[in-house]
Amino acid sequence: MARILVVEDEPSIALGLEDDLKLEGYQVEVVSDGETASRRAREGSFDLIILDLMLPQKGGFEVCRELRRAGLETPIIMLTAKTHEAEKVLGLELGADDYVTKPFSPLELRARVKAVLRRSQGELPEVYRFGDCEIDFHRFEVRRAGKPVKLTSLEFKLLTALVRNRGRVLNRDQLLDLVWGSDTFVTDRVVDTHITNLRKKIESGPDQPRYLVSIRGMGYRFDG
Repeated sequence: MARILVVEDEPSIALGLEDDLKLEGYQVEVVSDGETASRRAREGSFDLIILDLMLPQKGGFEVCRELRRAGLETPIIMLTAKTHEAEKVLGLELGADDYVTKPFSPLELRARVKAVLRRSQGELPEVYRFGDCEIDFHRFEVRRAGKPVKLTSLEFKLLTALVRNRGRVLNRDQLLDLVWGSDTFVTDRVVDTHITNLRKKIESGPDQPRYLVSIRGMGYRFDG
């Protein structure tokens, strides 16, 4: 389930976007100012950001510039009432992936969201292989040396989150948001327990993991 950050200061538009995207099956978080948007975008491990340009505290262009300079690669769809061609070009040059002009139809925005998510998540094949393991995302299965590995649904979601962000360190709070959801109240030690269980199932040497690597004081990284 993709996680989308909606940055919109107009309450009626924000509510409409939230309701419509949730009906499509996405997890949605809404913020209403640029300062909060810049912070949450870095903290929340979102799959997509829908970013209005006219925002209090910090404009959408500035937010986009900050995030790209910080190395954040999360896709951004800019959302604005402005129609000048130069502003669209500027947004794309700053690193936005697409641009939708108000007023827009929900059908159009849904199509743009799906297209951007397809492009950004297209890095992973239907079956992803590492070592003697393979993850079948279509069948929600993991196999090792050709034999099925029994994972719980949470273990599968955790492994998927790490693989999708391979090479990137995810801290425990980010993993809790991605796997358990931001509204679930569990301790970050739960992440450690599930990582330990996963290592036993997919690592040749769980005590010296090759793929699910601990980064001291920071979190976990998938190397595969």
